[in-house]
Amino acid sequence: MAERIRDGDRSAEEELVRHFGERIRVFVSVRTRDRELARDLAQDVLMHVLTALRDGQLRDPERLAAFVYGTARNVMNNYLRTGRQRQTEPLGPEFAAVTADPVEEIDASRRRALVSKALARLNKTDRGVLLLTLVDGLKPGQIAHHFGLSSETVRARKTRALKRVIERIAELSRNRD
Repeated sequence: MAERIRDGDRSAEEELVRHFGERIRVFVSVRTRDRELARDLAQDVLMHVLTALRDGQLRDPERLAAFVYGTARNVMNNYLRTGRQRQTEPLGPEFAAVTADPVEEIDASRRRALVSKALARLNKTDRGVLLLTLVDGLKPGQIAHHFGLSSETVRARKTRALKRVIERIAELSRNRD
């Protein structure tokens, strides 16, 4: 995909945005706890990534995911470091060679897989309650309105769902060893 973007393939750019856009937004949402800001910063990240890829700044196309997440981390850190003011200047070439620790990447990938498997075992409502709470940062009252439940029911479902996810992750982790 990186080579296609460098060569000017607009469909590859759209593919990159579809593949990474929501993931970056979630990544940034967790740190900012602000959905609107997360959307803005995710767009900034995608613009930096596309600009760098168009300029051929990615040395190893096989490391596209690490490059994207490294850029997201840099944009997020810059935002936090500058007193929560938006950064308007593009990232320089010094950010193009983002390198991540391969062991850390593998561990993070395994953790994501475990969490995904554990979440998949929950029913749709419990999974939705957890994601709306933990990813989108919604309050129980907002989630209750979304699902037509009471706030107390949402709190109870969230607690039980978290417990089941933690137990399932522990079980999956034991079975891997």
